[in-house]
Amino acid sequence: MFNWFPPEVSTFGQDIDSVFWLIFWLGLAGFLIAEGIILFALIYYRRGKGKKAAYIDGNSWKQASWILIPGAIVLCLDLAVDFAGGHAYHEVKGELPASDVKVRVEGEQFAWNITYPGPDGLFDTADDKLMLNQLHVPIHHPVHVYLRSKDVIHSFFVPTLRVKQDALPGREIALWFEADVAGQYEIACAELCGPNHYTMRGFLNVHTADEYAAWVGETWGDN
Repeated sequence: MFNWFPPEVSTFGQDIDSVFWLIFWLGLAGFLIAEGIILFALIYYRRGKGKKAAYIDGNSWKQASWILIPGAIVLCLDLAVDFAGGHAYHEVKGELPASDVKVRVEGEQFAWNITYPGPDGLFDTADDKLMLNQLHVPIHHPVHVYLRSKDVIHSFFVPTLRVKQDALPGREIALWFEADVAGQYEIACAELCGPNHYTMRGFLNVHTADEYAAWVGETWGDN
């Protein structure tokens, strides 16, 4: 099937895409039905000989049904979308799975400051490493991201992961992902954050197990 979305490389990407497609097909069906009814009315009730305009006060149940029935259908479809999206929401926004890979991502005008806690697994200690716009993670491994903002509202957006979360000044927001395809992917800011917003670009580097071990060795050496 055709797909207009960016490639998805996370474990919960397909769940999110399924919700998007459900909304798309329901919206498309509703649009075609509504336009079909309008087109039918334009043709069937067009002006002609022997057809006189009639005043309709809209007080009868038959006339009100044109509003009540579509309204009930839309409500049911909305509940269906909410139900289908509940699983994806819980998967992404629910409890973080256990992981020993943690990073702190702090947005500022106009870059992503990414802090790695080092071998001791603790932030704000001597072995922390700070990198600009470069996020390195292992494949097939949950990653905890602790998101902050140094100045204004930013939005941490990795389209291929189907991850998007606002970064707010004065708050730390935890999120997670697990990448299942190795490669390099773009990190964007999806919130207008100033005149050079368009330059705020980082990269997610998803490594195989051996590549990640080699990167850790190069970064921390014997520490």
